[in-house]
Amino acid sequence: MKLGILSSIMEGWSYEEMIDDISRIGYESVEVACWPQGKSVRRYAGVSHIDTENIDSVKAEGILSYASEHNVELSALAFYPNTLDPDENKRKAAIDHLYSVIDASSTLGVNLVNTFIGRDQEKNIEENLRLVEKVWPPILEYAKKKGVRIAIENCPMIFGPDQWPGGQNLFSSPALFDKIFEILDYDNFGINFDPSHYVWQQMDYVRTVYEYRDKLFHIHFKDIKMLKDKLSRCGTLAYPLDFMIPKLPGLGDVDWGSFVSALTDVGYSGYTAVEVEDRAFEADKESIIRSMTLCYKYMRNFVI
Repeated sequence: MKLGILSSIMEGWSYEEMIDDISRIGYESVEVACWPQGKSVRRYAGVSHIDTENIDSVKAEGILSYASEHNVELSALAFYPNTLDPDENKRKAAIDHLYSVIDASSTLGVNLVNTFIGRDQEKNIEENLRLVEKVWPPILEYAKKKGVRIAIENCPMIFGPDQWPGGQNLFSSPALFDKIFEILDYDNFGINFDPSHYVWQQMDYVRTVYEYRDKLFHIHFKDIKMLKDKLSRCGTLAYPLDFMIPKLPGLGDVDWGSFVSALTDVGYSGYTAVEVEDRAFEADKESIIRSMTLCYKYMRNFVI
């Protein structure tokens, strides 16, 4: 395994500045945030360290050379939109940009795109599965022709009132993984697995590593801290952020020894990326750098 980081926490950094800092800390790889330029849609979404809509072979060579000079590999290109948005214009914009990220991933030789499956939050599961069957085969066929794999993160995207009631990413549990993999039976379609989302949903992230070992394309390291006193008052039907908070790895409730042990058991030797989302470390640029450094030092206990 290679220890990397998702660059979306580094808003305001240029590509070169981002590579400089993660290399200095010691990270071996980076999952590069590639949202449309200047179009932030939510917290941690809108950061773009590679302009995928304006890339050519010359720019690609410069991007790769700079990373190589700093001993950093690009693990994946990252764009996490709602490709099943009920607003047809927003859906089209998300899918159009996703195609540009696929193109860029192919041009760069990265050949992996991390994203969401999406969800119409006003529709039920069965209706959303029909949307998946309609929307996603052309995307995966296109990616396949480009030699690009697609990895879906398992975040439900249902944290507050704007994402209520159904959330904005259907790919959130093993039961739904099975249904979606049945619909989308593609070798280039897999999982970008984040165990933290299982903590507050009360699911077994270690079991998923064993069960879906052949579909693990990429791994996220993020933590969640359950607030049991608040959970006892509001219950699991409340907005999730009412009873849990995202934390740096090691500051929450994920058992990282058990999780990484399972990854080694199944022979996972791909990329990992720390996903920094902890508001206790976001006061300024120095705080963000400190959080990235803390994550690196902690996860080096498990990934060496």
